[in-house]
Amino acid sequence: MNSGLYRSAHASPDGVPPRAEEGVTLISVDAEVTGQDQALPPEQVPPADGGTTGDGGTAGNSAVMAIGSLVSRIIGFARNALIGMALGAGVGDAYTSAQFLPGQIYELLLGGILSSVLVPLLVRRRKADPDGGLEFTRKLLTFAAVSLGIATVLVAVAAPLITWIQSGDDTTTAYRNLVTHFAYLILPIIFFTGLSALIGAVLNVRGHFAAPMWAPILNNVVVIAVCGVFILFFSSDDLSVTNISGSAILVMGLGTLLGMVVQAIGLLPALRKVGFSWKWRWDPRSLGLGEIGRLAGWMLCYVAANQIAVFVVVRILNQVAGKGSASTLAFNNVFLLTMMAHGIVGVSVMTALLPKMSAAAAEGRFSEVSADLSRGIRLVSAALAPIAVVYGVLGAPIAVMLFQGGKFTNHDALATGDVLVVAAFAVLPLSISYLCTYAFYSLQGNRTAALINLPVVAVRIGAYFALAAILDKSLSAVGMTAGNAISYLVSALISLAVLRRQIGRLNLGAVAVSLIKVLVAAAVAAGLGILVVHLLPGAGAPDGRGQAIVQLIAGGGVILLTYLVAATALRVREVSDVVGMVRRKVGR
Repeated sequence: MNSGLYRSAHASPDGVPPRAEEGVTLISVDAEVTGQDQALPPEQVPPADGGTTGDGGTAGNSAVMAIGSLVSRIIGFARNALIGMALGAGVGDAYTSAQFLPGQIYELLLGGILSSVLVPLLVRRRKADPDGGLEFTRKLLTFAAVSLGIATVLVAVAAPLITWIQSGDDTTTAYRNLVTHFAYLILPIIFFTGLSALIGAVLNVRGHFAAPMWAPILNNVVVIAVCGVFILFFSSDDLSVTNISGSAILVMGLGTLLGMVVQAIGLLPALRKVGFSWKWRWDPRSLGLGEIGRLAGWMLCYVAANQIAVFVVVRILNQVAGKGSASTLAFNNVFLLTMMAHGIVGVSVMTALLPKMSAAAAEGRFSEVSADLSRGIRLVSAALAPIAVVYGVLGAPIAVMLFQGGKFTNHDALATGDVLVVAAFAVLPLSISYLCTYAFYSLQGNRTAALINLPVVAVRIGAYFALAAILDKSLSAVGMTAGNAISYLVSALISLAVLRRQIGRLNLGAVAVSLIKVLVAAAVAAGLGILVVHLLPGAGAPDGRGQAIVQLIAGGGVILLTYLVAATALRVREVSDVVGMVRRKVGR
């Protein structure tokens, strides 16, 4: 379930975008493929021909992925809420901290290069080899499985050293030991995460999208069941970092590992369905590892920079874990909410625009790339602005509604709500930076995206340390979220400047006018929303789900209605476009 907080903290390493006529499948190896809830949302772009023909097949693949992603996210939130309720803030922080480790290691070993190098390579071999790339795929899977297995053993042996580095000297010995105990049980996820991702890639290349999107649901269901067992047998315990029992650690640690094992096994029937049989073929020399390494160089640079940022933020948050402040668990839950908004809106827009932008870029029609990027920014901004307002105004009731219960107290939920309020300012910059990165991918600009990411990560890490030094420790998670928002904004600004030099005029004047109108409409909605919420019981700090529901219904309704009226009055054309798009999708 766990990975780094983000696969690429300002943009997903989806790799070199194909020309439309090549029919290459783009795969983002993320939460929905690997079952790791700290990752970015799915950004798969269905192929032009990969196993389907015509618009009907592509639309069908998109629908399968969208539905699978939505269901998996809903169940994933239930799972995360139950983890908090079962473990509480302190133990939950240690558990979450341990969960980041396998994702970070996996990203460095395989995640960053799978979609950018290996998937396109599998597609080419499938078209060029007489056997459809069967033997090459077998050899690649064999080598990858052996490499992942060795790496998993080595990392598990080094778990005490890794958790000591990650936790820092300011954490208590009991907390660090608890992270280590969880890590021993959870680190084998590295192997099964890689296995699941590789199988998913093989399936996608052969035009099968359903299983990789739905398999993570098995993972979530298993962990939900484990949380139920944990609550049943350990809810009466006074759980804390210092007194949690070994059996309680075993149930949660092994249960988390079992979820990933079930997910990987759940993909095997789909392999048989597409006619692929996995046989042992050890022949690493025939894989062209030197060429793969050269192709993966920039992406590894990209991924390594992001994992350093993940390491820094987890280390800082570990300093306040178990001390009554929002820490790793709360930060991760808020990040998931931020990515949910991005996944629903931003990814949908990018999925629609990327093939068109790639085709235009391949033919040198850069003015069309610019026009599509401009339109995408306006659409995303108009659609995400009210969501950002809801997060900012209703952060506390949202957190209480989703996460309060069991060992996760009202105080913990309200602290999480404070983090969500700050995350509201990250929603728009995040999706805009993604759109810019996808524009680079359409221009075959992996190197450019990687180079831009270096100063962005430097800004993010600098913001982490600066805010940690300035703010009170109780606001560490708030500061780390603010650091993310700052880096997303920097990413968007740098990317737009570089794109302007590469493809010419971006029509930024029209974008700026649209953004100003959207922000005015959002500000009016936020003002009325704050007024309404503070007139309700609980006044923005509900002490239970009852008050939270009232605030969400009343405040959310006022915010959305006010935003629509204000945006319409300001003639924000994109609002009408988004409403029309939703209507068409619902009708279809």
